[in-house]
Amino acid sequence: MLLLGCIKEVSDYELVVSLPNGLSGFVPVTQISDAYSKMLSEEVAQGELLEDLNSLSDMYSPGMLVRCIVTSVEKSADGRRSIKLSINPKMVNKGLNASALAQGMLLSGIVASVEDHGYLIDIGVNGAHAFLPRQKAQNYVKAVKKGPDLKIGQNLNCVIVEVKNMGRVVRLSTDRSEVAASLATERQNWTLSNLLPGLVVKACVQKVAPFGVKMTFLSSFTGVVDFMHMDPEKSMNYSPDQVMKACIISVHPTSKVVHLTLRQAFLHPGGSPNQLSSDRMGAVVEESTVKAFYKQFGAIFELDDGTLAFARLKHLSKTRKSFKPGAFKPGCKHKCRIIDYSLMDEMCIVSLKYQIIEARFLQYQDIHTGDVVQGKVFALKPIGMQVKVAEGIKGLVPSMHLADVILRQPEKKFSIGDEVKCRVLECNPAGKKLILTLKKSLVQSNLPVLSSYEDAKPGLITHGFVVCAKEFGCIVKFYNDVKGLVPNHELSSELASCPDKVFHEGQVVVKVTVLKCEPQQERLLLSFRLSGKPGSERKNECTPKNKQEVKYQVGEIVDVKVLKKKDNGLEVSVLESEGNVVAWIPTTHLSDFVVTCKLLWHCLQEGDVLPRVMCLSDNGERIILSRKSAVISAVQEEQVVRSFSEIEPGMLLTGYVRNVMPFGVFVEFPFGVTGLAPKVSMSDKFVTDTKDHFVVGQTVLAKVMSIDEEKQRMLLNLKVSECSSGNAAAESFALLNQYFKEMNEIRNLLRKREELSKARGLCDELVPGKQLQLVVQDVKEDGSALFSGSSVTGLTVTATRYHLGDKKMVPGEKAKALVLHVDALTSKVYVSLREELLKQ
Repeated sequence: MLLLGCIKEVSDYELVVSLPNGLSGFVPVTQISDAYSKMLSEEVAQGELLEDLNSLSDMYSPGMLVRCIVTSVEKSADGRRSIKLSINPKMVNKGLNASALAQGMLLSGIVASVEDHGYLIDIGVNGAHAFLPRQKAQNYVKAVKKGPDLKIGQNLNCVIVEVKNMGRVVRLSTDRSEVAASLATERQNWTLSNLLPGLVVKACVQKVAPFGVKMTFLSSFTGVVDFMHMDPEKSMNYSPDQVMKACIISVHPTSKVVHLTLRQAFLHPGGSPNQLSSDRMGAVVEESTVKAFYKQFGAIFELDDGTLAFARLKHLSKTRKSFKPGAFKPGCKHKCRIIDYSLMDEMCIVSLKYQIIEARFLQYQDIHTGDVVQGKVFALKPIGMQVKVAEGIKGLVPSMHLADVILRQPEKKFSIGDEVKCRVLECNPAGKKLILTLKKSLVQSNLPVLSSYEDAKPGLITHGFVVCAKEFGCIVKFYNDVKGLVPNHELSSELASCPDKVFHEGQVVVKVTVLKCEPQQERLLLSFRLSGKPGSERKNECTPKNKQEVKYQVGEIVDVKVLKKKDNGLEVSVLESEGNVVAWIPTTHLSDFVVTCKLLWHCLQEGDVLPRVMCLSDNGERIILSRKSAVISAVQEEQVVRSFSEIEPGMLLTGYVRNVMPFGVFVEFPFGVTGLAPKVSMSDKFVTDTKDHFVVGQTVLAKVMSIDEEKQRMLLNLKVSECSSGNAAAESFALLNQYFKEMNEIRNLLRKREELSKARGLCDELVPGKQLQLVVQDVKEDGSALFSGSSVTGLTVTATRYHLGDKKMVPGEKAKALVLHVDALTSKVYVSLREELLKQ
């Protein structure tokens, strides 16, 4: 069966595709195209990465429409159907032959190779060679933002612009305007054996029925528009002989039944359907109104925000016997929960079942590391035990985690269907990976959950399990694959000389104490002794009092003098303090602006005085200071929380990025409170790689979305659209004012040091917006150009290909350019030659 689908998720090994009528299928990585499969085989055979082989995420993204064909439908052990698909053109376009190809046809093709003047495209038609010239692909390449070139394995919507030699040579275009305007016509000689989903046709209403509309198209073909693909309010407004655009969404191979859609998003090829806001998934709607009921299929509801939703028949009641059709007359109201979103139907999928509305977990994103969950034993395998936590959510309990001791015959302890209480060791929603433990010492532990290296504060006592015992000590593992070393001298006070004989893999350590942690290097030093002090310190416990007995309060403002510069910060002494108190300013805390931090570190020297620096933490061993003006202002204006109990949803808090993980960003606030901004709440733009959006130490304004008081956790939102306190313009100007103020300080420091080359770059001679007369020195392969000039002697001046505009640069040519940015540390100046900027 041929279907039009919309990509829902992209992983390393498959595409999850939304199909019509609320269904989903998956395309394995081996079902993309012949050329892509060949490269995969070569990579496996060679045992090393191929330069030209791109991952699926480099070529595909959620929201893309693709033509696909069903290759198999299988039922899993829990009764769920698994629909396997292929987007290989040889299978999708198998009904076409070379002689049937005609100008104006819209086909699916996949890039087979990249040539000098264009791309060879696999359209799956025997004897036909399809070529896509670069100029016909240019605006599509820019629009998808997947790099400067199309990639082997990339799926395209192609319009045939020229056919030669009876279809043996075909020229294509992916120009967005040409694709969007394409229309299947009688001239193109489509037949029921080669008709493709995704084609837009002019259709004529033949008959209007309660469940849909019957239509004719391309003179002699008949198709059906079901109730999911027309507005229930408009269903009775369609009249016979009415002509309108429709899009083919499925073609059955044997019955030749064709299904169409009248939804606007599908009537312009190359577009994308509307997507559901991520915060709506899993939401409970107290009152949803029945719009229409179809006794064989289900019901359509209008939700509280006016959007439509569909509930299948099995989701309208707990059992078939308890189902009452009379409760679903138009206008009736029901409580429901959004359990999915069908991209192809542009509709939420909801359930009215009480057990689903009240369910704690609905998707992998709802589960957090350290959560205690109930589940049912689903399967016993050599690697461990599979547990069903909720509908569609399964986890694995590795063999070493089935009990506090290693079980040789787990089948004697567990049976299929047994209820078990587990704790989450690791959860990766993107990969749908859930690792659990049944070790009682971990499940019943009331000690803090150690799930990141940033949480490993010296003195923390928690539970862990031994994964490796060697002659030098033990490796202990915690949650989210965090692990650390317990060296020999920290194993116990009466330690045996052979740790590998005393400790074994999988053994739970009752209590482990954190001695030292280096989060950036992911190094963690631990002890089985509970005092939390290294052996060397314990020996000196009787020595005189510590040098630093002065205690500073968080928020206290001090002046400091630079004692020593280190790679990651400054060692300073607090002025006007008793006992010459030494403190530490991390480089990332020198400024609110990441770029300025590095510049300041470079400019400052031993002996320099920094006024108005704030105490961020003082644990008695080390005082951490911050010079971030936004953080200092927040503390002084009492726009902070001192403990978790003060936090309320909706609060706006100023903090700084503590760690950037693939699943989100950890943010720390003054007084040690931390929270997580998940990937979906990090930016108003679509986030592929979290590291492209945030860096450690970056100052951020965060909005509290939700809190879990029991686990002392909170979820944050870092989207600019959500985090404004009301006057966005005033906030922006205040930030700019602070930036320019700090840049003035740096200029003065540079002048003071007589670093003229760097100072000039930051002084009035080279400021953003200044126009320069330059000479082209060189044009690079990537399209960028290097310049020289009397005003930029000793500096590297660059313009990217974009900022050259449409100008063809030749070495020796004179050009007028506008300064965009000056990087004083690297002595680089970035300029633009674009006319629209030069005219301003």
